[in-house]
This record gives sequence, structure tokens and C-alpha cells, in this order.
Amino acid sequence: MTTTIIDGVALAATLRAQYREKALQLTAAGHQPGLAVIIVGENPASRVYVRNKVKACDEAAFYSRLIALPEATTNDELMAQVEALNGDAAIHGILVQLPLPAHINAHRVIEAINPAKDVDGFHVASAGALMTGATDTGFAPCTPAGVMEMLKSAQINPAGKHAVVIGRSNIVGKPMALLLLAAGATVTVCHSKTRDLSTITRQADILVAAIGKPRFVTADMVKPGACVIDVGINRDAAGKLCGDVDFAAVKDVAGAITPVPGGVGPMTIAMLLGNTLVAVKRR
Repeated sequence: MTTTIIDGVALAATLRAQYREKALQLTAAGHQPGLAVIIVGENPASRVYVRNKVKACDEAAFYSRLIALPEATTNDELMAQVEALNGDAAIHGILVQLPLPAHINAHRVIEAINPAKDVDGFHVASAGALMTGATDTGFAPCTPAGVMEMLKSAQINPAGKHAVVIGRSNIVGKPMALLLLAAGATVTVCHSKTRDLSTITRQADILVAAIGKPRFVTADMVKPGACVIDVGINRDAAGKLCGDVDFAAVKDVAGAITPVPGGVGPMTIAMLLGNTLVAVKRR
């Protein structure tokens, strides 16, 4: 059996090129897409993510604004920054990089973002729109939306298939399940308290791993020919970057699989740009 490796780098590059063309057209009409990114503190991983997002904006002909705040920033000071961006006509999308320092109420900050600029898709208004199928409002979180694009690129139609999602986070697991459900899949969500997990995962035509444990999904957990989507970004005991799936073993069982790195990760930033374009058009 030949396994399809779903290349997130190539797909993201294609989408970003398309988004650049759209951004140039909008800019020529006086509506350059604008994205603001706020980061608080010195988290090294967050700094890398933010740098990549700003770089992606520049390459896609977006206007970008980086607001870097010190670790000691208060909740009220951060909220004031968000409120200023809510009223800024040059900004169509606002992203607050998570995680925030422990003394800041992340939920309160996210809810302060104007839902029309919530391009990360974390606001309860976006979550409600996703839940009810209101596709003309809200935004799908970027990582699950990127997964759906990857399935489409691999010509994998979720309709009628059994999809199993491992993980129930608000950022990936829950919205992933809702997007798959909207696409016609029968969806099972598994998590840390799920019994007989392997029995369930072996039933999956589409298996999405978003649990945050290095190489957690092994070959014996995968149905032969299944599509395996690895959302995880981890470091193993040796410090090597890896996903939630044991790629080397699982690729010999799966019909299609995403690698780490080079799979879902690049798609997340691409979908952020896509959501920002949607925000421009809606305005």
C-alpha cells in the first residue's frame, strides 16, 4: 500500500500565494488587510510563533503590527491595548498570542476582542457560530480549519466516514469535531478519561491526534488505510521535534498521514491570513 504524505508546507505556500494576490487587489482598492499581534512576556516558543506570523504577513502583502509587552503588563493594560485595536480602522484582525502570563485572565482578554476581528476564532461568538453552522459570522480556529484544507487537498471527503479526534481543547479538539461533523462525518471525541482508546481509534477512517503527548498514537491504534492527522508539536526525551503520532511506524499502516514538522503547523499561519481576508471582506 502506498501512503500519501500530506505536505502542509507545499499547500500552505500555495494558499499564501493566493492570499497575496487577493491582498494586493484589496490594497489597490484602498483596503490593505491589517493584522495586529500582541505578545506579553518572553516565552521563547511564543516569540518564534509571533515572528513567523509577522513574516507571513509581510510576504503576503498584509499590513502587520507587532505589540510586544513586558511580562509585568497588567490585565487592564493589556485590555486597553485590545480596545485600541478594536477601534483602529487599519486593523482587521487581532491576535493575542497564548499562553499569557499566569497573572493575566486570558479568557477576559479574548472576550474583549471585537468578534469581527477575532481571526484566531477563540471568542465565544466564533465558537457559537461554529456550533450553530452560522458560516457568515465568526471564524473557525486556524488549526482545525487548516486540517480541513489538508483533507480537501488529499481528496479525502469526510462525509459518511467515522472521524475520531483525540483531544477536547477549545483551540483544536472541540472545533475540529464540529468542522468534521459539519462536513458529514460521524465524529467521536476521545480524551484522557476515554476507556479502551485503541478500540475506538482503530475504527477511525480519519484520526486526528491533538493530545500533546510525543508519539502517543502507535501503529496498532490505527485502522489500515486510515487518514492520520497529527496536530501535535512536542519534544521527545532526546529533544527532537515530533508529533503526537509515531510517524515512522504509522506511515506503513495509514493510507494518508501528515508529518511533523511540515504538516499541520504551516497551515495554521496560512489560515490566519485567510481569516484576516474574510474579516476585510465582511467589513
